[in-house]
Amino acid sequence: MAIYAIWNNKGNVGKSYLTFQIASEYAKTHPLQKILVIDLCPQAKASGMLLGGMIEGEKRLEQLGSQMPRQTIAGYIADRIISPYVNPKTGTSYLINVTPYNQYIPDNLYLVSGDEQLEVQASRVASATHSGQPEAWSIVHTWISDLIADVKNAWNQEDMTVFLDCNPSFSIYTELALLASNRLIIPFSADVSSKRAVKAVLSLLYGIARYPEAPQSEFYLNSHSFNLNIPEIYCYVGNRLTPEVKSVKAFKTIVSEIGEEIWSVWQNHKNGFRIHPAGAPVPTNRTDFNQMFQAVVDVNTASVVSSALGIPLIRLTAGIKQVSGKNVTVNPKQLSKQQANIQDLVSKIE
Repeated sequence: MAIYAIWNNKGNVGKSYLTFQIASEYAKTHPLQKILVIDLCPQAKASGMLLGGMIEGEKRLEQLGSQMPRQTIAGYIADRIISPYVNPKTGTSYLINVTPYNQYIPDNLYLVSGDEQLEVQASRVASATHSGQPEAWSIVHTWISDLIADVKNAWNQEDMTVFLDCNPSFSIYTELALLASNRLIIPFSADVSSKRAVKAVLSLLYGIARYPEAPQSEFYLNSHSFNLNIPEIYCYVGNRLTPEVKSVKAFKTIVSEIGEEIWSVWQNHKNGFRIHPAGAPVPTNRTDFNQMFQAVVDVNTASVVSSALGIPLIRLTAGIKQVSGKNVTVNPKQLSKQQANIQDLVSKIE
């Protein structure tokens, strides 16, 4: 079972946008599978895009959040707060098929929607990890794994693919998402803080210190103490801002610097990476490494229209679109290039 967490320890790197595009395209190219998206970001941006975009998606999020119990990830977390150490097996109660909400999404894609209520619940979840129960930390950190198991059992589908959208902050619900996953996609953008954030990811998850004698994160130490598996790095994806030449140059510089950082990690920690596709030879040089682990997507007008209207790039057409009452032109050349980038990225996802 392949479970992908999309996460970077920084906001505005396009993780929710990538979750929306990758999950939609993957569902389209795997019509015989049911695909699951779990949105563990309180901003619920990926859910909003999947449910219809900036306006319609927000309305549908409000509808889901106003039900009793909330038809969102917060509804499930509320069940777990009541029963922190015994699985109530209610995961499927919060699952929705996306197509009735958004006709542009394949009918085999299912969602556990994000919810701002996660922020309110966070302290209660964290408190449950510090009770007198000896295995409290470990049990609480498998809540999302339990949710996935509930869905898997209901679907009776062994070959299951799951995408988890994570919040940038390394809070408790981000930890739960990461320990539920076995593969990590790291998005980044063209700025220096992305480089620092990628270093933070390597430190927080894998204990790769940013400077000598730096203390290890509690997450890293407890994960090893309780023998919980940390996801392997699957790829790092750059969101390039175009068409400004200055932005492209800056992006190339950042790609090179982040690439050096991850390449150096690879040379000493190969067991932290997921070789793909299955059976592929282990990269022995930087070119092969980049081919396997690095990807780039463009972010421009077509991306904005796609996310605002909740139409995946592959279903979007060129021409004039109405976005928030304004006419926006989707350039066919830009759209075609972005569609190819997403298709290429998803073709490498197993």
